[in-house]
Amino acid sequence: MADDEIILEDLSDEELVQQMHDDLYDGLKEEIEDGTRILLKRGWTPYDILTQALVEGMRIVGIDFRDGILFVPEVLLSANAMKAGMTILRPLLAETGAPKLGKMVIGTVKGDIHDIGKNLVGMMMEGAGFDVVDLGINNPVENYLEALEREQPDILGMSALLTTTMPYMKVVIDTMKEKGLRDDYVVLVGGAPLNEEFGKAVGADAYCRDAAVAVETAKDYMRRKHNQLAAG
Repeated sequence: MADDEIILEDLSDEELVQQMHDDLYDGLKEEIEDGTRILLKRGWTPYDILTQALVEGMRIVGIDFRDGILFVPEVLLSANAMKAGMTILRPLLAETGAPKLGKMVIGTVKGDIHDIGKNLVGMMMEGAGFDVVDLGINNPVENYLEALEREQPDILGMSALLTTTMPYMKVVIDTMKEKGLRDDYVVLVGGAPLNEEFGKAVGADAYCRDAAVAVETAKDYMRRKHNQLAAG
């Protein structure tokens, strides 16, 4: 065994959480599973592990991804490590009735088979306390409409990575308008070739340049929604 190998069990809670941030950053799946189990054994609530160790760790990853320090392959490793921790926590979170912030349906639009960004957003949203229903790739407008009816989410997320498929987002939003559904949902759009102006032009509520922004934007809309309900 290497002299410098870190024994997770020997770390204090604070050191362990810090170490989990580092391990998430490095995409170390087994270490994240171990760390999650150790904290559970020490009496941490699943929600605290989720927010302080996993979500906070992914937030750091998200910032460095945004700033061009980390790249997609690395972020995917981090996201997979987070997923491993989530797999342990999810059933426990369900039991404890951890606060759910809301529900999101997300999918890549018709003609587009890119899903890395979408998967990242889905994982980060789930990590932040949202229920996420992922429709996968290449979704025609019918898929979105069926999912909205079936799932009754708060938020619809659409992703595109090709300039040729971007306009399809407008098709979905226009169809929602025709059917009188548009105002029932917050619509978030994202993907590398999109920008703020495009989001406005197609009638989305917001354009999210990355997964971290998507989470903050979604939380913001949910807060507003709750405030309106409270005021109503």
